[in-house]
Amino acid sequence: MWPLILIASFVVPISTGSCGGGAPWDSYCHSSSDGSQVDVGAGSTIPGNGDGSAGGSGSDSGGGGANQQDSPAEAMPECTTELCRGGYMVVGLPDVTLADIASFVPARPTLGGEPAGLGVVAMPTNVVASATEQRMAGTVLDYDVTVRFVPQRFVFDYGDGSTNAAQTGGSSWQQLGQPDFTSTPTSHAYRAAGTYTASVTVEYAASVDFGSGTWRAVPGIVESTASGYGIRVVEVHTALVDNTCQENPAGVGC
Repeated sequence: MWPLILIASFVVPISTGSCGGGAPWDSYCHSSSDGSQVDVGAGSTIPGNGDGSAGGSGSDSGGGGANQQDSPAEAMPECTTELCRGGYMVVGLPDVTLADIASFVPARPTLGGEPAGLGVVAMPTNVVASATEQRMAGTVLDYDVTVRFVPQRFVFDYGDGSTNAAQTGGSSWQQLGQPDFTSTPTSHAYRAAGTYTASVTVEYAASVDFGSGTWRAVPGIVESTASGYGIRVVEVHTALVDNTCQENPAGVGC
């Protein structure tokens, strides 16, 4: 006698907590058995906006699903503050080069020394130059500007092939509190007697103000030279005499 095997297939309604039944989703669960195991599953349909038919084979969706449309982008609110008033255009200031300020020329430095126009072989001759900050108003690239020149370095040429660069133009022995014929940052000792022509070149840093009070640096340097300072260098010999030159202007060596 053959054993009797029952195969059952049924649909079991599932509570809302298990299959989430309830609008807008239509949820259901199903189970089936082949005698040796029970298969339990769940499914859901989306309510349609038309008359969909229940799927006999399980492949039909039971109606057209609801289409989710993108919400329209929100329009940007109109700016009503004073910062958004129309009729304005942002304009960047131009970059200025040395060629643009070629018409602005700083004044020449002054050049002197001590003893005035004289020097002694192998002893320091103090050469002193002077240059200060200068400002000039004018027009650059169709803008009303102020151009500023600030001394950065003093390059001395002593006329015998020797040069010296200093951050300042130097000071007198008296200003430095030093005895005469002592070394200073700008002095030079000549090795031979003769007449020499000294000069100095001042290197300026340039900047431009477009009226805002802010200085915009101009790349490079602007040079200004003072030349033609003659120095007669002599040798000094010591000799014993009866009188000084003041006492006897016609004496030896006077």
